Order: sequence, then structure tokens, then C-alpha cells
Amino acid sequence: MGISAMHITVGQYLIKRLHEAGVRQVFGIPGDYILDFYEQLYEGPLEHVGTCTELGAGFAADAYSRVHGLGVVCVTYCVGGFNCLNAVAGAYAEKSPLVVICGAPGLLERGRSALLHHQVKDHRTQLDIFARVTEAAVALDDPARAPEAIDAVLDLCQRRKRPVYIELPRDMARARCMAPRRHKRTMPVSNPATLMEAAADAVELLNQAKRPVILAGVEIHRFALQDALVRLVEQSGLPVAATLLGKSIIREDHANYLGVYEGAMGQARVRRAVERSDCLLVLGAFMTDINLGANTAQLDVDCTINASSERISIRRHHYEDVRLDDFIAALAKGLRRRRNIGKPRDRKAPPFRPKTGQPMTIRRLFNRIDAFLTRNHMVICDIGDSLFAAADLIIRERTEFISPAYYTSMGFAIPAAVGAQMAAPKLRPLVIVGDGAFQMTGQELATIARNKLNPIVIVLNNKGYTTERYIKDGAFNDIHEWAYHRMPDLLQAGWGAEVHTEDEFEAALMTASKNTSAFSILNVHLDPWDRSNSLERLGQSLASRK
Repeated sequence: MGISAMHITVGQYLIKRLHEAGVRQVFGIPGDYILDFYEQLYEGPLEHVGTCTELGAGFAADAYSRVHGLGVVCVTYCVGGFNCLNAVAGAYAEKSPLVVICGAPGLLERGRSALLHHQVKDHRTQLDIFARVTEAAVALDDPARAPEAIDAVLDLCQRRKRPVYIELPRDMARARCMAPRRHKRTMPVSNPATLMEAAADAVELLNQAKRPVILAGVEIHRFALQDALVRLVEQSGLPVAATLLGKSIIREDHANYLGVYEGAMGQARVRRAVERSDCLLVLGAFMTDINLGANTAQLDVDCTINASSERISIRRHHYEDVRLDDFIAALAKGLRRRRNIGKPRDRKAPPFRPKTGQPMTIRRLFNRIDAFLTRNHMVICDIGDSLFAAADLIIRERTEFISPAYYTSMGFAIPAAVGAQMAAPKLRPLVIVGDGAFQMTGQELATIARNKLNPIVIVLNNKGYTTERYIKDGAFNDIHEWAYHRMPDLLQAGWGAEVHTEDEFEAALMTASKNTSAFSILNVHLDPWDRSNSLERLGQSLASRK
């Protein structure tokens, strides 16, 4: 491309740094303000994955990030940026390290015209809005300072595990800047004295406790602390439960694993173990209303050690400047070894024998899925009963359950399958999505077909928003029914089946399992008022409060 050894374009600098960080795919849709950068993408080592919508690109990049460690979405000014804003907000809420690259009008053209297409209020509107839903937002409006700004914002993204925003004016994409130099990402270090004091305080409480339990959350995923958690569990003998957002932080057939804790929505024995613990060690968990079973959880702060990437809280004492990985390692060294004092769940899924002509239900469907899953699958769930019912599935490897279980944005699952399978091509996604969520982003099946991916998509077709029906029923919860199984006809790719009964589901699932060359979609008809065990447990708990 005719660049000197000392100089490179701003666009090439950004691409090189992303490649060095391990990124291999970039998701997005082009537009005139970002086309010069897109051209450089195609000339460089990163693969561009075009999606149907910018929202789909954002969800795909978020899922790629959750599996791979860093994701990138690249879109044009305002009409593209604002279209993926919801996905970026979800990534921020759930601590997913996502890089947003967005085009903008060139610096020179801004002075020639008061109004430029796609502009909303003024030239800074997009930057200002993204600053509210990202860890940092920068505009690369000075080629001399662009390398420093790029390095700083990418470091922050990977250190904080939250999205960042990079605005690239179109006349800056090919502006010259200094070529990349060797760069070492800076990481915070623990204060030794504070770490020692916090660990000693926690070890004393845990060693004295008769019923200690670990409750692990999503930061174990984000900071790649799964091995550290397993060492702590196996060296201490403590039982461990996961939050819903943290599901699959540990292999769920592990002897010390209790299950998912989600207040009244969860299994009774998991709830008893966590809520009756006389010392609860919370590691990297968001204590959200969803993780707490719609605020039905009963946890005593006086018996809690709460450790996150931001600080350690032991009962009512707080410790700053302590890294979560250092704290976990110190606990593993200091805790006395116990026998496994938990009651591990039955690690074998119950056998499924389909009943001919029997209408399919949510509970029977998930019983069959549980028996079907292997170590070669990952599970991607949209929200609602797709997520609640999936909480009881047994995930036999770690970080292979993906869902927006805190932000709970509908429409996540189908585009997430794109990013997740590209990040982990050896795993086949099993996607569980409600009909309402599918109607929001189901067109990303075209992206799946174009890239020859092969997820198995199960659409829970209950003619509307079932979870909302249990909150407040009305015609507003009904939606127009689609022939979801006919999507392969529309896209001229994939395979589909319509399912009403258990035996039809069994046949369709077996055919989908063998169809490894393309996606499969199963349109499973369900009663509009059918519900999972989790939703049933929640309803009973809330009803008992009245």
C-alpha cells in the first residue's frame, strides 16, 4: 500500500492493534462515512462479517466477545450507530468488552455545510450519546494523537471488560500517523497490604463457618478466572452455585456444583444451600433483580463476602485496590480443606421417551434438550421462558451458555449465534428463542446461511409474550404467527420442521442433529399459557406474598 516503515494510516493502525489483541472478525454494515475504513479492512487481516441490521451486528459482536474475549462492531454515522446502540448498552450492563467503530463526517466538510446527512443535532451528538453507554468514547480527529488514543481506549476495554467507542471521521481513516510500536497493556496491581488483610479476614470467616457456600457470577467468565475458581473449589471442598448470568462458569457435572441460584425461580435445594449458608462467598457476581429471582432472594449481608473486580466487601467492611484473581488465589492457599459439604445435583439428564401424539410442552422440551446436549454444543438463549427454563440444563463444559440474563434484551439469540460460532467454530450452537424475540432479529438467519454456519434453532411458538402474560395479560401480548419453519424456503438455505407433538419433536431434533452443513429451524407450537418449572416457582412465590 506504499506506506513507509515509520508511518501508517490511522485506519491501518487501528486494524493492526485489533489483530494484535486477537480479533479476527469484525461485524457490521458499511455506510459512506466509514467506507474508507471498510476498504482497509478488506485489504488487511481481519474478516468483515456483514449482517442484516446494525443491531444484529452489535449482538453478534457481543457474543463473539463473550466467547473470544474481545469483539468489534463497525457501522456508519448515527443511522448505523444508533441502530446498534441497544446492543452496546447491553454489553456495558453485562461487562462484555466490545469495541464500537463508527464513521463520522470528515473534519473539512463539517465547516462547509450546516447540515450533513445522518446528522441529528450537531456533530458531537453521536459521540456524546455513546459516552453514556461505554467506558470511554474518543474521536480520532488528530492523526498525531490517534495512536495514543487507540492504545488507551483498547487497554481500557480489555481491563474493565466493558465497551468503548471510537469515532473515525472519514477524512481521518487514511490520514498518516506513526506506525505501531511494541505495546504492553497496563494492568492494575493489588495493594499487597490490603490484599493480605482482606484475604485473612475472609479466610477466618470461611474457616469458622459450618455451612459456607460459593456463589460465582459473570466476572469469572469475563476475566477468564474459571481455572482459578476450580482450584479454589477443589482445594477447599466448598460447594459452588452460579448466578443465572454466570451460568456455566464451572462444568455443571462437577461434584461440588449445586446449580443455578435465582431466588424463588431456582430449585429449592439450591436456594436452601445458598440462603442458609452462614458464610456466603460471592465471587464476581452482579446482584441484579434477575439473578435474585425477581427480588425473591433472601441473602444476609452480615454473612456475606462479596468480591468483584471493583472491590471486596466483607460483611460491612470494604477493601479497594485488590484484584479479583489475586483474592481468589489467596483464598485457595488459606482455606482449610473440607470434605465436599454440598449436595451435588444429579449429573445425568433423565431419559426422554416421546409419547406419540402428545402435545409438546416447555418442560418436556427442555427435558429432551438436556439429554441431547453434549460437550460439542453451546447453548444460546433469548430472554423469557427460553432463559428461565434453560437455567436447569446441565452444561458440561464452561462458558458455553450465553444469554443476556441481566439486561434481558429481546432478539439477542439469533445474531449472537453468528458471533459465538465464529469465535468457537468447533462448537455447534443450540439456539432457544421465543417467537416474539425471533420476529425482532430472525432475519440474521440470512447471515448464518451466508457464512455457512449450522446452529440448531428452536423457536418456542406460543403466539406471543408468555412471560408478560403472567405479569399482566392483554391482547397487547399477542403477535402475528409466522411459519418459522419456512424460513429455509425464503433464504434458499437450511432445513426446517413444524412440530406439535413429542414424537414430531424427536424426529425433527434427530434430523437437525444430522444436518451439519447448514442451519436447522424447528417451529415448536406450544400452548400460550404453558410455562417452565422456573416460571411456575416464581409465580407461586410471588402469589404467597399477597
